[in-house]
Amino acid sequence: MNKNMCYVAVLLSGFTSGVFAESSKIQIDAGKFQMGCSQGDNDCENDEGKPGGTAVHVPTFLIDKHEVTVAEYQACIDAGNCQRPKNHKRNQYCNLGTEGRGNHPINCVDWQQALDFCKAKGGRLPFEAEWEKAARANTLSRYPWGQEVSCKHAILDDGKTMGSVPNEPDGCGEDRTWPIGSHAENAYGLHDMHGNAGEWTMNWYAKNGLERYVNGDLIGPDQGRQRVVRGGSWDENKANLRSSFRNVKPPVSGRSVYGSIGFRCAYDVK
Repeated sequence: MNKNMCYVAVLLSGFTSGVFAESSKIQIDAGKFQMGCSQGDNDCENDEGKPGGTAVHVPTFLIDKHEVTVAEYQACIDAGNCQRPKNHKRNQYCNLGTEGRGNHPINCVDWQQALDFCKAKGGRLPFEAEWEKAARANTLSRYPWGQEVSCKHAILDDGKTMGSVPNEPDGCGEDRTWPIGSHAENAYGLHDMHGNAGEWTMNWYAKNGLERYVNGDLIGPDQGRQRVVRGGSWDENKANLRSSFRNVKPPVSGRSVYGSIGFRCAYDVK
């Protein structure tokens, strides 16, 4: 049995026993943080709030240290708890079914598929305000490491870094995702909050979402047409990786392929 198969077997045993300990969780303590348009950010869009951000209170929660991997998601499929998303046969950018990518983030998943995985682990998807608080890690700048981003910090299209794929800056020159944790963790101990795979959140998109969050409604509207995706991805530019950027996608991909989108889970503190 090869390394990836062994990994899947361990994960599968966790799902079937109701205990899943492979993906470590980080506790984010209750408190306010400055959500939305960062200090000195001239790229903010009109749904990101006022310059300098707005104070939003977030209760204590737990969040996965890493994005959910292909191996973890495959184990959930094998346990009968998750649906099979689009795979490498459907599109070359989908990681499921691609040899050697067991430790890459699962992608090409619809919103409900991501939520079902998290429910199987006893969790859910992060609320948008939770996600941003975790990603910022007590910073006020455009990115947690400062005002600029490059492939030294995250997996993205930084417009200049080239790799094994000629003339292709996507994925820092590799034209794909990278294994989870390929770059340094943030101050909360979380990897890949920016770049690699964009991440589904629980929330329906509302242009005035920040106004709701400020008033204590972290759940937001109970219906909509698009869900919020955060963090930017391996094939997106610098502006999309900003801590405040609010991407949106229909929850069902249909004929589209969400090769840029993955997820991580969050958990209520009991």
